[in-house]
Amino acid sequence: MLVATFGGGCFWCIDAAFRRVKGVSHVESGYMGGHIDNPTYRAVCSGLTGHAEVVQITFDERVVSFETLLEMLFVLHDPTQLNRQGNDVGTQYRSVVFYHSNEQKSQTLQFIERVAPHFSERIVTELSEAGVFYSAETYHQDYYNLNPEQGYCSVLIAPKLAKFSQHFAELLND
Repeated sequence: MLVATFGGGCFWCIDAAFRRVKGVSHVESGYMGGHIDNPTYRAVCSGLTGHAEVVQITFDERVVSFETLLEMLFVLHDPTQLNRQGNDVGTQYRSVVFYHSNEQKSQTLQFIERVAPHFSERIVTELSEAGVFYSAETYHQDYYNLNPEQGYCSVLIAPKLAKFSQHFAELLND
């Protein structure tokens, strides 16, 4: 099993999508890339901790490749927006791949180079070495599936998941 850590706006959407992927055994929302220990959601939302909202994904590369996970991430968010995804604005919502190995770093660089011509704007996704992962509070875990009628979920996440499901139908759990 391998680990991937991605940031692409609010972690609720990314979390919800990757939970549906064959070969993904665990998804956890959390924080990475900041300068304080044990950050809270409130502190991260202030934009002062330096952390990004991320999901940490445990996956079986025999079933789903790291490159496929990258492709999924780039469908789920706009990699040309560094510190903004829709109405979510701030460094905590930045587009970032935290790599766990030199192989992931190399694969990410090659992936970005390959897909860049398909975007009208420059890809600004950060690439950073993975550091300490701090799990988000319990109520953030699997938030969409536990709160599908909540306004943010029904208005913003549901349409993204529909697009994601159409694009990756063969890779999703039934």
